Amino acid sequence: MNGLHELPLIIFTVLAQSVTGAFLLFSALLFLTQDKFYRDYIHKVMFILLALLGIGFVASILHLGSPLRAFNSLNRVGSSMLSNEIASGSVFFALLGGYWLLTLFNKMPKGLAYLWLILTSIVGLIFMYMMNQVYHIATVPTWNNSFTYWQFYLTIILGGWSLGYALLQTDRTDVAIFRQVPKAITLAFLLSAIVTIYQGFHLSSIVTPVQQAVDLVPDFAILTAIRLTLLAVSIALLFYLIRQPNSVMSKILIIVFALGAEMIGRTLFYGLHMTVGTAVGG
Repeated sequence: MNGLHELPLIIFTVLAQSVTGAFLLFSALLFLTQDKFYRDYIHKVMFILLALLGIGFVASILHLGSPLRAFNSLNRVGSSMLSNEIASGSVFFALLGGYWLLTLFNKMPKGLAYLWLILTSIVGLIFMYMMNQVYHIATVPTWNNSFTYWQFYLTIILGGWSLGYALLQTDRTDVAIFRQVPKAITLAFLLSAIVTIYQGFHLSSIVTPVQQAVDLVPDFAILTAIRLTLLAVSIALLFYLIRQPNSVMSKILIIVFALGAEMIGRTLFYGLHMTVGTAVGG
């Protein structure tokens, strides 16, 4: 399957985007709920976000080849989107880890906690922007378009909010607006389906003297159908959780199906890599 050669990047980008989306949901609930038991629960399961983000960064290091290359990639912060991505991602990881540790040991003052959540959310959004910008390369027409924006940002909702909802939905959830999250994810699913279908037609117009974009991913339609099916099942389970908020198996399946679906989509994304002309400079 074209794109699987970039498996470390598939894991890194999908997990990073999903964790960021989930953290935004975590932060919103921490602002909206005053239930101490539920707040403690949120802080405990936040470790799962930290662990997934850690896995993502390990995968990115594997892509670079060694930790030393990861450090060297920080040499051009401000002038290189790759350096900006790694720098902002590292700060996000550090802030998330610091918040979790301080709350775990009851060392986080309440006033500082809210400021920390806001700062971490802002850094997370900057991280997402930098990650997106890495792939807008003038010589790669299959990436340098609006589809990349849609795909990357929708993963924040499809993967991230699904992950966050599965982890946070319990019979103690006391925030009414939280029950609207599955509806928002459903809307994102419909938008993703429209974008993907439109992209399928658009690929036929991207042609170079040596190849056509449609030839890069001959299984585009089949894999897209599988991805959308997995997302649809995941969304159905999200609504099921409203009635059965403590169903552990449903929560596991939601996370597996949602993240798996987005990884299929990201595999197609990397499989579409093609260049036109020669890039000069760096």
